[in-house]
Amino acid sequence: MGGVRGHSSAAGVSEEAAAAAAWVWAAADLPVRVDWAGAAAQCASLWAHARALLVVPAVRLLVALSLAMTVMVLAEKLFVCAVCVAVRAFRLGPHRRYRWEPIAAAAAAVGYPVVLVQIPMYNEREVYKLSIGAACALEWPPERFVIQVLDDSTDPVVKDLVETECQRWKSKGVNIKYEVRGNRKGYKAGALKEGLKHDYVADCEYIAMFDADFQPDSDFLLRTIPFLVHNPEIALVQARWKFVNSDECLLTRFQEMSLDYHFKYEQEAGSSVYSFFGFNGTAGVWRISAIDDAGGWKDRTTVEDMDLAVRAMLQGWKFLYVGDIKVKSELPSTFKAYRFQQHRWSCGPANLFKKMMVEILENKRVSLWSKIHLWYDFFFVGKVAAHTVTFIYYCFAIPVSVLFPEIQIPLWGVVYVPTVITLLKALGTPSSFHLVILWVLFENVMSLHRIKAAVSGLLDAGGRVNEWVVTEKLGDTSKAKPGTNGSDTAVKVIDVKLTEPLVPKLVKRRARFWERYHCSELFVGTCIILCGFYDLLFANKGYYIFLFLQGTAFLVVGFGYVGTLPPCTA
Repeated sequence: MGGVRGHSSAAGVSEEAAAAAAWVWAAADLPVRVDWAGAAAQCASLWAHARALLVVPAVRLLVALSLAMTVMVLAEKLFVCAVCVAVRAFRLGPHRRYRWEPIAAAAAAVGYPVVLVQIPMYNEREVYKLSIGAACALEWPPERFVIQVLDDSTDPVVKDLVETECQRWKSKGVNIKYEVRGNRKGYKAGALKEGLKHDYVADCEYIAMFDADFQPDSDFLLRTIPFLVHNPEIALVQARWKFVNSDECLLTRFQEMSLDYHFKYEQEAGSSVYSFFGFNGTAGVWRISAIDDAGGWKDRTTVEDMDLAVRAMLQGWKFLYVGDIKVKSELPSTFKAYRFQQHRWSCGPANLFKKMMVEILENKRVSLWSKIHLWYDFFFVGKVAAHTVTFIYYCFAIPVSVLFPEIQIPLWGVVYVPTVITLLKALGTPSSFHLVILWVLFENVMSLHRIKAAVSGLLDAGGRVNEWVVTEKLGDTSKAKPGTNGSDTAVKVIDVKLTEPLVPKLVKRRARFWERYHCSELFVGTCIILCGFYDLLFANKGYYIFLFLQGTAFLVVGFGYVGTLPPCTA
């Protein structure tokens, strides 16, 4: 009986399993109905809640912060221009504020201080003759100044050329030293620091510094050194840059407009009101004792010149800008070279600000007014807010605002304030005023790279924080004016990183897609144009004209239609 019951139980289980399997197969054959309308309604409801609680408030906050920073930038531009107008109206130039007298000729060479002229170089095939020749032509007693060529070249051919040029001038009686070092630690700062360790530098009181593409006039020392001789509180005399290839293309014209404003207004105002400004790294004369007092050259950022200037200022030294003294130089004419340069000029100051913000506030040597200027005006507004607000506001917040009818940007924030800022900055180069719209659009495009560089510098993140890429030079200074000394050989374009060897021979090849086109500019430009179409068809906020122009500017740069096109290298 037990066996019969077990068999019956097993049979019952088998029948139940078969029935369950049959039900599953039957259910599988039934059509599955999804309530797509209900799902869409749920998604729409979630988006509406997220939009109301998160997205719209976030965009409103972004717009508010952008407007606040825009007002900060406007106030800074108005102050700078007001100072410069007052300086010119009341003729409060450097010669009125500081004592200047020519060095007495009666004292012969004994009355002249010993001056060191430093020329740091790195594979400067195109311009080494120009810079060395200009330095050797400086008017100063030959026994009272030394020219020091600091050559960090990695190409043996270039090193031989530079050394030969130095020997050629030495044979003519010029006191010129060709110095090399066994490593490239610290890049330019390391080379300058190493140059000061030589025995003959102990007799020098001042250092005139020129990058390899800079050509000072012969009377440069005669016009700058007297300020330092008669005013012991001055650490630095900075001259103005003059560009010999500004008419080469639109890219160089845009650079001239930006840099002319920097030198004619920003440097002038800093020198007149605060006796401080950022050292430009070249075309300046330093008091050696001030360099030593500030702690010497440091290579902790890619703006070793600004680092030294800030530390010297915190020690109580004064700075003088003399705009009447101009030194010829060359602007980068390829977009690749300009982009690398702007990365260094944006990332370095932000990184230096992070490293020194506490030190500035805790300093006891300078006045509260000077610390506020250095912390807020020089660093925060000039080196951080200006780069940040340009991209976030004009290239992101305004385009995105057309998607949200709840967000209304006041007319003064869209039209009036940006127009005033643009007009004030355009005062630096009146001859290029007709290019102001194109210039503003291009500056907004470049803000994409500047904000990335500034953020990486502030966060001290990314592999490019301390990246140093040599700005390529085409040797255009040799063809700027008839009669300028220069090589007659064909110009070769070389653009390399300091960590890479120089490519000795140019070989043409087909450019890769990511080298020919700039994907980030193409993406941003496409998004801005789409926002312009949305505004034109649906939002009707009236921003579409600006959005179409700005988006087109991004696309033009993205497709590489800016600057000159160098030959491709292998």
